[in-house]
Amino acid sequence: MEIRHLRTFKAVATLLSFNKAAQELHYAQSSISAQIQALEEELNVRLFDRLGRGIVLTEAGARLFPYAQKMLDLSEETLSDISEMREPAGTLTIRVPESLATYRLPHVVRRFHMKFPKVRLAFTTCAHEGLQTDLRKGVTDLAFLLTDGIQAADLASDVLGFEQIRMVASPDHPLAGKSPLQAKDFEDQTLLLSKADCSYRRIFEQILKEQNIHLDHIHMFQSVAALKACVMAGLGLTILPEVSISHDVEENRLVSLPWEEGSFEVAILMIWYKDRWLSPSLQAFMALTRDEMKQACPTESVE
Repeated sequence: MEIRHLRTFKAVATLLSFNKAAQELHYAQSSISAQIQALEEELNVRLFDRLGRGIVLTEAGARLFPYAQKMLDLSEETLSDISEMREPAGTLTIRVPESLATYRLPHVVRRFHMKFPKVRLAFTTCAHEGLQTDLRKGVTDLAFLLTDGIQAADLASDVLGFEQIRMVASPDHPLAGKSPLQAKDFEDQTLLLSKADCSYRRIFEQILKEQNIHLDHIHMFQSVAALKACVMAGLGLTILPEVSISHDVEENRLVSLPWEEGSFEVAILMIWYKDRWLSPSLQAFMALTRDEMKQACPTESVE
């Protein structure tokens, strides 16, 4: 069983596309098909089925996937251990909330690039949906969440610090002069909420749900920058990590709205799949992130 065939199988199984796998691995599509066919003949099973214009894993393909991942990890570990002078390369795929990527990680990325110039970093916005599956399948190498915890026996996580979450509005918003706010004050208001940083949004919505507060006027944004711009324009209220709005509050473009629930904070979690081998470059990125967060963020809850 050839490693290159397993690598091709993993790419096709992850992307569910022979064409996309060919682009990612820099092969002709005919070569991808030939490698999958060779693997199927060796195992005497069918690994993919056609579904309309797409493909899906067969039961045998789904069973092969974790073994293929383990063998590829072992191959990488062997190369790293035996070829100590080999400069790390490849791609690390990292899911991270936009506010964390914007305000906490730039120094990490700079330091990492200086140490591993041939390793590409691919960042995508992070959310709970599909995260555990992507980590298990190897689609995502590392993930970050702003939340109060994650429950999964096969995932490991570190608490890197805590972020204060603030309710903010434009200075001329009708609620800007009221303190403290009660949950019922939000019921008839327009709220602007983030999809890109959605973990703490869920906590906020749960707080309101427990007090039987129903929100009827909500706009959802993929971009934190666009969300803030609309809040500054007076469209409504929002909740965001303090680090992402502190400068705007200082410049009086936004005002913080205290409310009776008191301090609202979430942990910064770094999450990875327990059973996956961590490459030297991934371990280095994790270590640099821990070091940067230790300097930038409180490591204990303020409550």
